[in-house]
Amino acid sequence: MDFTQGTFEEKNSRAKKMMLWFGIISLIMSFAGWTSAFVVSSTREDWLSDFQLPNAFIISTIVVVLSSITFLMAQKALKSNQRQMTTVWLSVTLVLGIGFITNQFLGFRQIIEMGYNFTGPTSNITMSYIYLIAMVHIVHVIVGLVCILVVIYNHFKQKYTATNMLGFELAATFWHFIDILWLYLFLFLYFVG
Repeated sequence: MDFTQGTFEEKNSRAKKMMLWFGIISLIMSFAGWTSAFVVSSTREDWLSDFQLPNAFIISTIVVVLSSITFLMAQKALKSNQRQMTTVWLSVTLVLGIGFITNQFLGFRQIIEMGYNFTGPTSNITMSYIYLIAMVHIVHVIVGLVCILVVIYNHFKQKYTATNMLGFELAATFWHFIDILWLYLFLFLYFVG
C-alpha cells in the first residue's frame, strides 16, 4: 500500500491512526518493562508471595470488559444511523469507565486495610509494584474517559456519520486497548503476583 496516495482526508486518517498505534506500542513497551521488573523482583527475599488481589479488582475487570462491549454496541448503532442508541451506549460506556476507576480505588482501600501502603514502613516491594502498575493504568483510563467525553460531545454536534467516524474509531481503539491491557495486567498480577 502506498501511503502517499489518496485524498487529504484519507492521508489524514492514516496519519492519525498511525500516531495512535505508535502511542499504543510505546504503552505496551512501558507495561512490559514494569511487568518484567515485577517478575525479576519476585526473587527478592522480602517479596510477598502469598498475596491475593482484593475482590474489587475482580469486579473492576468485569466492568472494564463490559465497557468494551458497550463501546462496540455504540459503534454498531452509529453505523446503523441509530443516533439515540449510540448516545445510550456511549453514556453506559462512560459510566462503566467511572465504575472501573471507583472499583480500583476500592481495591486500593482493601489493600490498605490489609496493612499495606504504597510507601513507608507498612509497604513492601510487591505492593509498590501493584500500586504503580494499577495507578499508571488508571491514568490512561482517565485519558480514555476524556476521549469518550469528546466523542459524546462530537456526537451531539452530529460530527460522526456511518461513513465519517474517524474520531469515534480512534477513541474506540484506545478504549479497547486499555481494556485489554487491564485484562492482561489483572491476569498477570493474579497468577504471577
